[in-house]
Amino acid sequence: MFEFEWPLAFILLPLPWLIAKVKPRPAKALQKIRMPSYATLGAKGTEVQPISAAKNWLEILIWLLLVTALSNPSWLDDPITLPSEGRDIMLAVDLSHSMAEEDMEYNGRYVDRLSVVKAVLSDFIEERQGDRLGLILFADTAFLQTPLTRDINTVSQMLQESQIGLVGRATAIGDALGLAVKRFNQKEESNRILILLTDGRNTAGNLEPDEALILAREEGIKVYTVGVGSDGRRNLGFFSMGSMGGNSIDEQTLTHIADETGGKYFRAKNVQGLQQIYAELDNLEPITDEDETFRPKLALFYIPLLVAIALWALAILIRTAKQWRREK
Repeated sequence: MFEFEWPLAFILLPLPWLIAKVKPRPAKALQKIRMPSYATLGAKGTEVQPISAAKNWLEILIWLLLVTALSNPSWLDDPITLPSEGRDIMLAVDLSHSMAEEDMEYNGRYVDRLSVVKAVLSDFIEERQGDRLGLILFADTAFLQTPLTRDINTVSQMLQESQIGLVGRATAIGDALGLAVKRFNQKEESNRILILLTDGRNTAGNLEPDEALILAREEGIKVYTVGVGSDGRRNLGFFSMGSMGGNSIDEQTLTHIADETGGKYFRAKNVQGLQQIYAELDNLEPITDEDETFRPKLALFYIPLLVAIALWALAILIRTAKQWRREK
């Protein structure tokens, strides 16, 4: 659909004629500053050089094109339905050394905890159409791998490329929580959620979990904590002392963080447990059913503007050519 965004601009069409009508200019001035023919006709008592009808119409056309460009003509395409507003979800994934323990069964064999988290979390990310996702990785400290974005493919790729030991061997739960609060503060008010996955307890970082918890609670951020790791002990080899299993998880702290922020603590002992957790998160934090639409708009002001400039240049060229012939 074609429309003019500022149709009132057409009020300016008679402006040259009104200027000449109200304030007549001397003949010499009219020779230097040409106005459309209807402007010169309004200047009573002034003497102007005879001009051709073609030149009159050319000046009128140029002025009409300039006013049309000023009115900002646009073309509106058909409405496009956007995903619903959704949620801002920050994922904080533990990359401490203990996430390498192979105590979780996946596809008929035991694999490390991080591999299971990646596999199940990737499916969760793919279903987040309409949400903005971000990724925080933490161990000795926490850093932002991916800021909040609707590009869920990038978030999934960054998760798959993460490696144990990338940021150390310890577990800085407080720093991860604090960094999430900082990143959420840079966004407008929204349904803000942090999903924190860890298999241990806070052993590093600059912020204690209780200190970061206060910040999250003040900012209205819901924190869903997930303890990853099986309950059993599984020897990793002849020289291994065995896996700590789920005994290393500080469930009391994780439960406290979730309860104080209005979230919930989950325990993921296997793949099925993680899958059930993400399904329950969909129920706890549903996306709004109201869809948003927008109509792509293509600005066309440059078309009449370029045509006006081209005609103006043509008029100057013709005038220059005539003068050159006369002088010759």
